[in-house]
Amino acid sequence: MNELMRVAKWYNNQDVRVEEMPAPRIGPGEMLVRIEASGICGSDVMEWYRIDRAPLVLGHEISGQVVKVGDGVTRYKKGDRVAVAHHVPCNTCHYCLNGNHTACETLRKTNFDPGGFAEYVRLPAINVDRGVFLLPREVSYDEATFVEPLACVLRGQKRAQVQPGNSLLVVGSGIAGLLHIGLARALGAGRIVATDISDYRLAAAKKLGAEAAFQAREDIPARLRSINEGRLADRVIVCTGAASALAQALASVERGGTVLLFAPTNPGVVLPVPVNEFFFRNDVTITTSYAGSPADYQTALDLIRAGVVKVRPMITHRLSLAEAGLGFQLVADARDSIKVVIKPQR
Repeated sequence: MNELMRVAKWYNNQDVRVEEMPAPRIGPGEMLVRIEASGICGSDVMEWYRIDRAPLVLGHEISGQVVKVGDGVTRYKKGDRVAVAHHVPCNTCHYCLNGNHTACETLRKTNFDPGGFAEYVRLPAINVDRGVFLLPREVSYDEATFVEPLACVLRGQKRAQVQPGNSLLVVGSGIAGLLHIGLARALGAGRIVATDISDYRLAAAKKLGAEAAFQAREDIPARLRSINEGRLADRVIVCTGAASALAQALASVERGGTVLLFAPTNPGVVLPVPVNEFFFRNDVTITTSYAGSPADYQTALDLIRAGVVKVRPMITHRLSLAEAGLGFQLVADARDSIKVVIKPQR
């Protein structure tokens, strides 16, 4: 392997440069993985979240092939096809022992080196121990980039207690919203309604399992009542950080229902909630979700392998490392793309 490798280094959403940097060297318990596919996540284009740390090599939705294993690694070998978790828990702290693995301090500090928009990444020993998932032959590298986001969606629906027969409103039909639609449909949800400001994404939502898809500017509560026998949605999943979407979600949840805030907002956004009306009188639950546990990753991979959640149709763009800047623009624009996958080996 060459001593230098190519990376797509992020300075901001309009400035992504292909540069060279030293290829990572591994130590005991570690592994080196050649990246075959890396998805661009909506969080990758949240400039406010990471601009003060730029430049960065981003990318955490990765799949690839093991090219080198360190001393002591026995579960994996050169040539293995893998998906990899960038954040992994300690499994021993208060949060982990109570089933809240994504609240674990270790999970929030772990990562691989340098990031998925590179030719190679080094997996620290803790990631090798609990964050590597062997790919079945039925799952392509491109499909494996969905393991991480689907794991997050799985945890979110568990938090929201989505049950078979529940009516669902998914606010925002980007990749997260479409995965929520696909999972809910596969697990037996009732009527699923999607919203977005993009007609392109609304069409994708209907293609991938939504019974109805409406422009976000419409009167969504009225639309829901017209097709849900006078009721609102049992579960509302918010997959956009727009303040207007939060207000719309609160107006669209049925008595006894749950609102899942799945996407972060811009800094400083405050959610005004009438306590008596929502919590006391209408028994509405508002919950959140962050990341996914190793068990969620494995379940997500199993669902993809079985074709329960069909992810291949969600891929709209496959780009080379040199085209990463275009990929970031497509995702930041959030209109005429769904899943953008970077292929560093092209």
